[in-house]
Amino acid sequence: MGNQPDIEEQLRHAILNAGMSRYAISKLSGVSESQISHFVNRNRSLTMETGAKLAAALGLELRPVRERKGG
Repeated sequence: MGNQPDIEEQLRHAILNAGMSRYAISKLSGVSESQISHFVNRNRSLTMETGAKLAAALGLELRPVRERKGG
């Protein structure tokens, strides 16, 4: 995967640099503030569903960064 941070690290970075409180992110996403804090502090992972809610609230999208090689 090269030097690109994984999805969890990218999401942590987005939360920390969102310019809003975890409370505000919680209200926008429907994910509890406690769950967000545990994730940011690396005490807990997230389900894909929860990650998707946070990503949507933060205006993020999952997209390819390069073409796959082979079939």
